[in-house]
Amino acid sequence: MVSGSRYTLDPRYRRFPSILHALAHAAERQPDRPGLAVPGAGGDRVLGYAQYAAAVAAMARRFQAQGVRGKAVAVVMGNGLEASIALMGAMAAGALAAPVNPNYTPAELEPLLKDVGPHILCCDPEHEQRLRPIAARLGVPHVAPLPPGTAEGLLREPPAPLPLPAADDASVMFFTGGTTGLPKGAAHTHSTLMAYCYGVGALWPLEFGVERVLNVAPLFHIWGFCFTLVYPVYIGATMHLLPAYKPGEVLAAFERHRITVFAGGPPTMYVGLRAHENYRKTDFSSIRWCMSGGAPCSEELLRAWREETGSTILEGIGMSEGAPIAQMPMRGAHKVRSVGVVGPDTEVEVVDLETGTKALPPGQAGEIRVKGPQFIKGYRNRPEETAKAFRDGWLYTGDIGYFDEDDYLFVVDRKKEMILVGGYNVYPREIDEVLAKHPAILEVATVGVPDSFSGEAVKSYVALKPGASLDKASLEAYCKERLVKYKLPKHIEFLDTLPKTGVGKINKLDLKARG
Repeated sequence: MVSGSRYTLDPRYRRFPSILHALAHAAERQPDRPGLAVPGAGGDRVLGYAQYAAAVAAMARRFQAQGVRGKAVAVVMGNGLEASIALMGAMAAGALAAPVNPNYTPAELEPLLKDVGPHILCCDPEHEQRLRPIAARLGVPHVAPLPPGTAEGLLREPPAPLPLPAADDASVMFFTGGTTGLPKGAAHTHSTLMAYCYGVGALWPLEFGVERVLNVAPLFHIWGFCFTLVYPVYIGATMHLLPAYKPGEVLAAFERHRITVFAGGPPTMYVGLRAHENYRKTDFSSIRWCMSGGAPCSEELLRAWREETGSTILEGIGMSEGAPIAQMPMRGAHKVRSVGVVGPDTEVEVVDLETGTKALPPGQAGEIRVKGPQFIKGYRNRPEETAKAFRDGWLYTGDIGYFDEDDYLFVVDRKKEMILVGGYNVYPREIDEVLAKHPAILEVATVGVPDSFSGEAVKSYVALKPGASLDKASLEAYCKERLVKYKLPKHIEFLDTLPKTGVGKINKLDLKARG
């Protein structure tokens, strides 16, 4: 077992019961410093920290007036000022904030919203018409479209104190994959989010009140959420949030805002930046650190980025159930293909695949299991899946890896069949469930295949019912109506029959070998 107890939080950092306490502290200490900035039609929309706290307090008061304490607020919105204030306001009001991908189809959204059971559903105005029928079917009491300008409008309301939740109150829920074919909810408390801050701060000790952070990752993902609304607030940074990843806009933002830290994401993001026509023309001189997670960076990418930009990519690993697990330290050895070292108050073991109980020595690969104050205790409404993943106080990650002699963690494979498409988690079972409902399809199996652009791509193998006919174009159109873009099969192959194992199961190893 490797413990991160030897790593401690930088003494400059404080401990808070919740991220709202940290926001109040930043507003008091540096009221005029820009806290959150997003692009707008007439230029950047910026909230200083005092304004940031005031807008969150006003939004929380709106939510409280609708009796939201102890209930859930679903935020089905893209990256922006309104989504950020809604999520922070929901947590301040004592509710469980549940960010959901707004690009999902209605068929994907409805089961997730049913699981959330929101008292309020916040949305971008352009999604309102699509969401209201779902809300009506689920009996959601309030649908609240939040148009651009809502955040500034909140500042014109009578001042209200910022509510400060307790450490054990519910904070936010992220969706992760489930063996039933539907994502499962990982619901956090404020204490788990603050444990995230302490873990990140111990190994990535950024300067308080100095950093200018750029993020493009979506708020509905734990990486985007924590690198927009949690850690930057904790260190009093200026957060520049872009609506989406567009290489040209990212490169322009580096220069325009003199960014010091790029929150980054999967390595495909860096590959895309290096391929852009403006990459060689960009001034990277302000950037000191860049972060990466979700998939391993190649040695060539790490070397080239350092040489070309003068900044270092630091890799780490976490999951919706809790983060971080390990990070490459700012101060210390940087090892290629490693996700770094274990942070404070966290324990990690690599155990045998057969029993999951025997700790393995350095250099020997097995399943990674973890425990620490940043992890949830179970999945929302999923007792069977909770029992499978959480055993004897350990969370079994489903990742296969090993430690070296210096206690650096290496992830070599995924025990799960998850496909990573440009940093997005895609679960084959979800694709299979959609395809299996097509009247012409007898059986289907989806696997991940290597892809030079996105790291992995979705490939579905399909066998038709006797006498049925279906072409690739028709099946692609069927999928587009039911799946978000990154889940769409990039490759579809029709087979007379799918290969089987000796016990009659579809042999996905055989299919993956076909490429």
